[in-house]
Order: sequence, then structure tokens, then C-alpha cells
Amino acid sequence: MNKNRTNGLAIVAALSVALLSGCEAPSLDGLLSTNNPSQPAGNTATTADGTQTNTAEPTAGDSSRSKWASLAETIQDVNGVPTVTNPTDLAVVVNKKRALPADYIPPDLVEPNVPFPFDEKVEKRMMRQEAAQALEELFAAAKQDGIELYAVSGYRSYKTQKSLYETYVQTQGAEHAAAYSAVPGKSEHQTGLAMDVSGADVKTRLEESFGEMPEGKWLAEHCGEYGFVIRYLKGKEDTTGYAYEPWHLRYVGKDMAKDIMAAGLTLEDYLSAKATAQK
Repeated sequence: MNKNRTNGLAIVAALSVALLSGCEAPSLDGLLSTNNPSQPAGNTATTADGTQTNTAEPTAGDSSRSKWASLAETIQDVNGVPTVTNPTDLAVVVNKKRALPADYIPPDLVEPNVPFPFDEKVEKRMMRQEAAQALEELFAAAKQDGIELYAVSGYRSYKTQKSLYETYVQTQGAEHAAAYSAVPGKSEHQTGLAMDVSGADVKTRLEESFGEMPEGKWLAEHCGEYGFVIRYLKGKEDTTGYAYEPWHLRYVGKDMAKDIMAAGLTLEDYLSAKATAQK
């Protein structure tokens, strides 16, 4: 058993008691020229019940974090919308119950130097700088192992997500849209930390069958080494809110990603466990 898996299983054993049941896109050049970074909401937040909480915490990818904020400590009510207070944190949790600030744009979007299956210079080529560099390393390692990967869809603005979601509803129905797409403001793609990837076979692109392809299997085994997790796991739909997506990579930093992938946990359960275990 490799060291990463051993460490991951040890985390599960130690923390299991703590687990909570718990539109055409704008051009790339245009977005980069008008990028207006949003800042974290500050060190304190007011929850829906009026409680003041401390949300300050170190960089998410750093395994030496002295404090792990619980999910309840990184959310506040904004005009009736549960909104995250740590949008720039690598461990930010954005899902159907946790929205980004309405005007959030990642502060450091760049285009990773990796293959794309399209030529258009659009926003979905971009990721936050640290995630983009990690994606380049992941793609290079895959190529060395004979695995051909393509970056399909990264950053999406609020406007793009709104158009995409409405299209899903119109063409696939509301139920399908709810399972595979996020309402605007609640998409991980808006964080700039996510990238959908594929292999050369277009038939398995953004399909569950990708997980059974050599490319999907390689990603599941190795993505944690480069700071990524398979965000929407099979059998974890009740936790993540979304159907299984073996193509959806989310950057969280190497230390955390290795532990999460080795343990087979969702990001929600991992952070809940870490925050509870330190109390």
C-alpha cells in the first residue's frame, strides 16, 4: 500500500467519528482586460441566525493550518442567499446551498498551457494561476504515462453560468439541469479552481463512461498528486448535490487533495471532519 493511501486511511480512521451526516462566453482577452478582483469578505461573518463568527484561516493548501473553519463559519446570509465568506480560499465550498458573492471574479485568472479541443479564445480556457500551473504539471505527467488529456471547460462567469443553466433547462429539462448544472452563483467553475477534462474520444467527453476509460482511471489515481480531486464522486450525490462527474477536477492544493482522494471523501465531509476533530 502506498504512503499516500496509508495516510488517507489513517485520516479516515481518526476522523470518521467526526464526519457530519452532512449565451456566448465573453472573450478571453476581454475578460482579462476588465478583471476586477473581489476580496474575501473579511475575518468575521454573520450567519443566518445573527451569530458572529471568525472566518480567518490560513491558505487551504497548507497542511500546517492552525485552524480549520467549519462550513458554518464560512457562510453568511446576504439578502436571503447563503453566501461564502472565503471565496478566494483554495478550500472554498460552493454548492447548491453555498453561493459565491454576487459580483465575484477570481483575482488571478490565466490560461494554462495545455491542449484544448477548441480554438476560440474564451473565458472557459482560464483558471486561477496556482490551479493553472498545477494543471500543466498534471497534463505533463499524464503525457509521460501515455495518457492524452484535453481541458474542456474552466472558469465560467455568473453571466455564462446563467445562460448555460437556462439552456440545460430548456433542452434537457429541469431535473437533468438540477443534477448536472448549477444555478448562477453556485457553480464551482466561477471560483476559477475547476476544470472539466476529457480524453481524445469525444463520445466519452463529459459522460460518466469517461470514468472507465484509461484517462479517467489515470485521473482518479493520480490527480491528488497535483492538487486536484474528483469533486463529484459516485454515490455521494446527497452530499455534493450533483451526479457523478469523473471529468470534473477541482484544485484544493496538494496536501489536502492527496488525503481526500486516498480517503474517498467529498470536500464537504473532509472539511467538516477536520473542523470537528480540532475541537
